[in-house]
Amino acid sequence: MTASPPMEVVRHPAREAAGDRVLLVALPGVGIEPKDFAEHDFVQAVQARRPTVEVVAPAADLARYLDRTVVEDLDQQVILPALAERPARLWFLGISLGGMGALLYAQAHPQKVEGVILLAPFLCTPGMTAEVGRAGGLARWEPGEVAVADTERMLLGWLKDHLPAPQGGPELYLAYGRDDRFAPGHAILGACLPVGRIFLAEGGHDWKTWETLWRQILDADPFAAGVRELGP
Repeated sequence: MTASPPMEVVRHPAREAAGDRVLLVALPGVGIEPKDFAEHDFVQAVQARRPTVEVVAPAADLARYLDRTVVEDLDQQVILPALAERPARLWFLGISLGGMGALLYAQAHPQKVEGVILLAPFLCTPGMTAEVGRAGGLARWEPGEVAVADTERMLLGWLKDHLPAPQGGPELYLAYGRDDRFAPGHAILGACLPVGRIFLAEGGHDWKTWETLWRQILDADPFAAGVRELGP
């Protein structure tokens, strides 16, 4: 197997070295660059509230998402080196297709990840959304035989099994705009989450909406309740 090329990573060290450290892996979607998290004040906003949060934003390209090499590349090139340097609670923030990448990692390494924040995530195609809807929602839907390359069916099947009893696995948060083009898929996932884990705002699939949602999420202080310290 040919080794994957190195991932570009934009790093934002924690403002305070001592204390409860959180490693937040921010995964961009298609057309989003790692630097955009800082340019849209995502980094500054979280570190103003939680100065011990370190943010790393890898450039996970479309090919890595499609062939799922994003999981191994994140683990070997980003997460294991960071946790070897100093233990931390591991969280993900995934925007759009980055949400799928975050779920892929959480599904592969559920004991490593404390929480995943899905911001306007791409979860499945309209056809799959319709299939789950016809079944009466994710809890009633059955994935059937899952082909090796069928990422969306595999992930939805994992979510169906994980969400009723997430103990020992990552906590999930979901945020999206009411007019987001992926909103029907978001609603399917939202129906399985507690009310306090879902955030809505007016707007679509754009930074203005995401900035509003990020402030709502941070006001809920999702990083405060961590109990697991994770190492390499």
